[in-house]
Amino acid sequence: MSDHIRVHRLAIFARHGVLAEEAVIGQRFFISLDAAVDTRAAGATDDLTKSVSYADMADVVVDIATTRRFKLLEALAEAIATEILASFPLVEAIMVRVDKPSAPVPHVLDNVSVEITRSRADG
Repeated sequence: MSDHIRVHRLAIFARHGVLAEEAVIGQRFFISLDAAVDTRAAGATDDLTKSVSYADMADVVVDIATTRRFKLLEALAEAIATEILASFPLVEAIMVRVDKPSAPVPHVLDNVSVEITRSRADG
């Protein structure tokens, strides 16, 4: 699939992480999506019903990231990917990247992240 709908670095304040302090203090996360969608029909007709709304995908991300708590970024990303595929039939594959710029790591770093890709072909 060569067509993509992307959401870059959606900022979310949430309470994910292994440490108990992360559940109390919370921190900012950035979540990005790259959805493989055939956009030819939408492009030819200028009709959103033939595509996927990036605003609706962003709503799914915010809902999952702010109403549920995950210890692992992998679990957060997996929940988002699963829901995107379940909610948007036109999405053939979804890449979810979760960035955690304030990860409690005792080293100078810019960011840690997890990136997964899931598709309908996966199962």
